Formats: sequence, structure tokens, C-alpha cells
Amino acid sequence: MTRPPQRSARVLTAAAILAAATATPLSQPGPAQPRPQALLWYETAATAFEEALPLGNGRTGVMVYGGPVSDRFLLNDSTLWTGRPTDAAVNPDAINWLPKVREALFRGDYEEADTLTRKIQGKFSQSYAPLGDLFLETAGIAAGQVNGYRRELDLTSAVARTTFTAGSTAHSREAFVSYPDKLLIVRLAVSDPGRLAFTLRFGSQLRHDVAVAGNGDLLLAGRAPVHAEPNYRRDIKNPVVYDEGPNPKGTGFAARARILMTDGKARRGADAVTIEAATMAVVAVAIDTSFSGFDKEPGEGPDPVQATLARLDAAAGRTYESLRAAHTDDAGALLRRVVLDLGSTPQAEKATDVRLREYAAGAADPALEALYFQFGRYLLVSGSRPGSPALNLQGIWNPHVRPPWSSNYTVNINTQMNYWPAETTNLAECHQPLLRFIGDLAKTGAVTARHFYGARGWCVHHNSDIWALSNPVGDFGQGDPRWANWPMAGVWLSQHLWERYAFGGDAAWLRDAGYPLMKGAAEFAMDWLVEGPDGFLVTAPSTSPENAFRTPAGYTGVVSVMTTSDLALIRGLFLNVIQAADALDIDGGFRAAVAAKLGRLPPYRVGRRGQLQEWYLDWDDPEPEHRHVSHLIGLYPDDQITPDDTPALAAAVRRSLELRGDGGTGWAKAWKIGLWSRLLDGDHAYRMLRTHLQYVSASGETQYKGGGTYPNLFDAHPPFQIDGNFGGTAGIAEMLLQSHRGEVHLLPALPSAWATGSVRGLRARGGFTVDLRWRDGKLESAVISADRSGRVRVRYGPSAAEYPVTAGRPLTLPAAPSGIVVR
Repeated sequence: MTRPPQRSARVLTAAAILAAATATPLSQPGPAQPRPQALLWYETAATAFEEALPLGNGRTGVMVYGGPVSDRFLLNDSTLWTGRPTDAAVNPDAINWLPKVREALFRGDYEEADTLTRKIQGKFSQSYAPLGDLFLETAGIAAGQVNGYRRELDLTSAVARTTFTAGSTAHSREAFVSYPDKLLIVRLAVSDPGRLAFTLRFGSQLRHDVAVAGNGDLLLAGRAPVHAEPNYRRDIKNPVVYDEGPNPKGTGFAARARILMTDGKARRGADAVTIEAATMAVVAVAIDTSFSGFDKEPGEGPDPVQATLARLDAAAGRTYESLRAAHTDDAGALLRRVVLDLGSTPQAEKATDVRLREYAAGAADPALEALYFQFGRYLLVSGSRPGSPALNLQGIWNPHVRPPWSSNYTVNINTQMNYWPAETTNLAECHQPLLRFIGDLAKTGAVTARHFYGARGWCVHHNSDIWALSNPVGDFGQGDPRWANWPMAGVWLSQHLWERYAFGGDAAWLRDAGYPLMKGAAEFAMDWLVEGPDGFLVTAPSTSPENAFRTPAGYTGVVSVMTTSDLALIRGLFLNVIQAADALDIDGGFRAAVAAKLGRLPPYRVGRRGQLQEWYLDWDDPEPEHRHVSHLIGLYPDDQITPDDTPALAAAVRRSLELRGDGGTGWAKAWKIGLWSRLLDGDHAYRMLRTHLQYVSASGETQYKGGGTYPNLFDAHPPFQIDGNFGGTAGIAEMLLQSHRGEVHLLPALPSAWATGSVRGLRARGGFTVDLRWRDGKLESAVISADRSGRVRVRYGPSAAEYPVTAGRPLTLPAAPSGIVVR
């Protein structure tokens, strides 16, 4: 483990005393201590959410602040949302306006189309809510007594630690959130016997009660609001509404803390638990809610108070070592699948926030770039596990009752981006919550498609929530159509269904789950298309997510005929559905119908400035550097456009990126890493990575522009949005390995800054795991392991070759002085 050079001999001695005095050492023995690319550490406690360290198991999210005198553990449960099941048929009049919108569009009256499209809107989504806080107040310590402070997060074990000395006593706290045991575990220890004393308290911003239960547990219980307005709606008289009835309908929640073990004395008050004269103590916290399904009334769900009791009772008698080992074995097995080494500089010896500041000022720190990559994987493991809901805008970590954009599922890019690294960085299990959520959306989305548009299949719009909201949001006309009226989310989400099969090859899953959902999305797309004045099948109305156009007459509008993003998404879905039906050898008639529609779609168009047109016509951009680049979906994350197969379109994409510039919000910069990687321009992708890692202070202000990274490495939109973390991790993976169009491409966008390095465990489509090592920009070795026997086509540089592979038998590709031989 890298230690800060400024740590004094006195502090190290105190730490050694503490390790000897407690039942288990400060750091659990293991094969190796975390390297700089797997450890976040800081010399001060967190004073803001954007400095705290995240823990999680998919369901329980915890932010650790690490205060030595008063520590805070922010608690979230990923099922705790405002609201209740949605009515997908909320606007019965919407379908009557669709023909009028199309008439206006086809005669070129875009202003009327903008106005009429507002008639096709429904309710806003609900909000992800914070459950509460566990406060740990340490007695006998004054802030001025604290020396040698350090807090850290080990990405290989998913364990957070805080260590410091107060006087002559060394203190240690270790915390983790276990997926096997569904608990937050906090272990406290001191070096001097009997010098540990602390009090546990609960708090919450929601309506709640706190009491000490009959068995001595500290219990927090409450209920979420039945409605919360989006945070950007500031003119609402009562933005947060609770059900005041005798049988309230909001989601119930509970948090229960228990002292699992201690050698001290426990004293229990009315709403707090105090431990005195101890040397060590282990606190276990269980949290739960009454949520039981997107279509179930949460007020009638299971009792979270009893659920938390049962979970803590199941841990009774367990040792700290056994709880910790179960957790680290589980999380570590996922986290250690991929190892990235890009080299190191003296910067790696510094605290993480210092490194980030100096990196933004120009310092070379390849180990920080590898750390950021692994942090994205860590967030996916911590925030998305089988059985949990899908990751929302803030993952599972949120401190606000009315969080930015409701911390909802923004499905015009952000939810999809959350899962871009799931397959490529070898975390397929973490993809499951999104795949399951797509099934929920298909149910409500079928009602929306039928009632809003008279269409078959299913569709989803710009926003959703845990209740699988699928209607166009906007409060029946209050929403701007540039984001409210976009029915392509189901089409785009279906790409994840195909990707799951493309990487994993599970034909049974594709037949039973993936393909029926893809087919339903394709049925909607087929019905949504209409013949335009020029004979092509087009979408109308159509928007390019959150962007606007300016016509030659000077009108700035948002609703038009088939935008390029619609074209790319529908083309991609149709191609994937045809491939899926072929792979399953089913649905020949439907395949033919989809192929016929595919053949009537308009082509991609190149505009007068050499750019890939964003709109059906070559209009100007009121915001030339707009954050969204949805018209480039065909390059990435899809593969319809590539430099090799469609060089003219790839050149147009490059020109579009040049015109957009390298600015944007956090997630927008992350997307551009992947786009430049697919253009095989590693140095520009790397430039975007450095821009993405610009330091943003934890000011807590809502800025909505600028982009960057907070001290705890959370993505700064700003404010915090987790999609930029996942997009950045996925982009780095694309720089090192790509697999589309039937090829595995080794080091396709290696930047000159990463001249020497290695990566182990990346995944490629077709069921391949790839290990790479390179030096001086040249590939030294490559090993490919296959899930199933067959052949693999490998590309390095301008040529490619095929090799036979055998499942379970790694293939070491032939090497030569100039690199790998592939011809």
C-alpha cells in the first residue's frame, strides 16, 4: 500500500500499536496491498457529498464522510422513491393530436408542430429519495487533538478505512456494505484498551421516527412522499406531498443498527445507543423498504422494520472476520477480473484530491487514469447487482429530497451510458438490473404506445423512474418537446439486449427474454414510421435529444421530421432484430417485414460543412457546441459507421465532433472519449480523457455546465451525475480493445501517452476475454480465451487474420518484432 511520505514515525507507531491491540489487523491479510491504480486516499475528512467515499451492494448505498469526531454515513436504498405505480394511459386525448402534428411538419410549419406536440404529454417522473443518516459521535476527542489523519477506499476489496491518532491513542474505522449479507458493517478499534467511546444516532430528511427497540437495536422508521416535483420546477406551492391518510400509500422504509460485538459497555437512551470503555466494537446496519415491484402499491408491501430485524438476526454470532471475508470474496471476485497498468509517476504517492488538482494543471499521472477506470468498474459493482434496481442518474447515492433532475432514469442517453462498461469490462452480472428493468418498461410502454400513438409494441420516452414511467413527461404541456417528446428510449435500450447476447452468447436467454423485448420495440418502430413527402419512411414528430435547429427563415425549433439519431437507433434495432431472429432461426415472416422497412429508411446525409447532418434538412445549430451528440450514435455505441467500412461517413462524424468542440458536461465529454476511440484517434480520445478529469471543487452548487471530476472522483455534470464515470471507463476500454463488425481489434486507439502498459480481462463480442501487453506503442503479447470453441478474427493495424479457438484453452497469438502477426 502506498503511504503518504509525510506520515510521521509517531503515527506509524500508533498504527502498529493499534494493530497489535485489536482482534484483527487494520488491513486484512491478502495476496497484495492495493496499488496506486486501486486506492483512493485523502488527508482530511469529507465536508461535502462530493468528497465522501461510496460503498454499496446494489440495494444499499452508503457515503462515508470519515469525520474523526463526528462521522456521517449517508444511507440510500435503491428502491426508495417517491410516488406509486403509474397510469400509462394518463392522456387519452394525446392520440388525436398526432395527425395534426404530422400535417404541420409535412407542410413545413415547424412552429405549429412545436406547439401541437405539447398536447402529447403526460406526468413527470418521481424522485429517488435519501433514506437517512447514521451519525457516529466519538467521545473524548477534540478536533485539535487529531493527527495523522487518513481515509481511503480500497477498490480491490470495496472497503473504506479511516485512521488517525488523538493524543497517544490510535483510532481505526473500517466499513463495507456486503452483498452476501445485505448489511453495512462498521468496525471501530483503538490502540489503548478502554479508550473507545461513541454514540450512534439516526436522522432523516423524510418523515420518520427514531427509537431504541426492545431488543436494544437503534431503529429509524418512516415513509417516503407520494409525490415530489422535479427540482427545476421552482414555482410549485407544495413540491413534496405526503399521504396524510390512515393507510398512507408512500413507500415505507427502515434502518436498524445493532452492536454486533464489543468489549465495552452499552448504554441505551430513548433515541441513541452509546458504547463506553471499549477497545473495539462492530456495528451492523440493515436498511429496507416496502417496495415490492413497479406495479405494486408500496403501502401494501412487506414490512421493512421486520425485514431489517431478520437480517440482523441472521448475522448474530458471526465474527467480523467471517462477515468481511464473505464480502471481500464476493466483491473482489468481480473487481479483480480486469487489471489495467498504464505505468506510474511520483504523482501516485500523493493523496487523490491532490493528484486530481495537479493532473488538471498538466501533471502526468497514468496511474490516476487507471484508477479512474477501475473506479468506474467499482461503482458498477457497488451500485448494480442481480436483484437490485437499475442505476439511476446518481447511481444509488443521493443526499437530496428533490435531487437534480429527480435522480431519475434519463433514458435519452444517461441510463444507457451507465451500462456501457458492463460487458466490455467483464461485469456482465452487473448488467442484469437494466435488462430486467427493460422488461418492466415494456409492460407500461405497451400501454403508452397504444394510447398515445395507436401503435403496437412498446415505447418509452425521455424519463422514467422505479415505477417504469413510460409516457412523454411535461405535465400535460409544460414540458419542452426537445426533451419531453422523444419516444426512442425503448429502441435504444433494446441495444443492450442484443449486446448481452453478442458478448455472452446465451441463446436460451435471447429466445426467452431478449428477443421478445427487441421484437416489441421493433413493432413500435415499424408502426411509428410514416411515409414522408419524399417517399422514405420517417419518424414524425422527431427530435434530436435536447437540441434545437434554426431554419433558413430564422425560426428556432425542436420538432422536425426524422432526425439522424432516430434514423441511427431504428436502423440499429432493425439490424439487431434480424440478426437475433437469424441466430434463433425463428420469425421468418417478421424478419422479412423488418428488412422491408429497413430498406425504405432514408440514408445518412452529409451537410454543407462536411458534417454528419443532425437533422433531416441541413439546418444551422443555434448552439454549435451543444452537449448532446445523439446524431453520432451510429458510430458509438453502435457500429453502423466505421473508418474502414464507411470512410466517408466516418469523416463526416469527425467533422461533426470538430464543430461541436471538446467542451460539454461531464457525461458529454465521456461520450466523446468513446467516439474518438471508434475513429481510431487515440490521442484525441486521450485529450478528451484529460478534459474529463478536470478538477471541480465540492461546492455543492448546481452549475449545469463545464464538466469534470469531483475530489472523490464522482463525475461532475455539474452537479453530480454518475453516467460520466461509466462513460469514461467504457471509453478507456474502447481505446484498448474494440470488437464489432465481426473482428476483435487490439489497441485500436492507443494514445502516445500510454506507450507501455498492460491490461488483463477485457471482454470482446463473441465470448472472448483478452489480455494485452505493449511496449513503446507496439503490442508485445496478446492472449485470447474463448467461452466456446470456434474461430476468432483478429485485427491489429491495417490487416487481420482468423485463428481457431478452443473453449477453456487460451490462445496466445503469434508475435514478431513489429508486433503481432495477423497476416
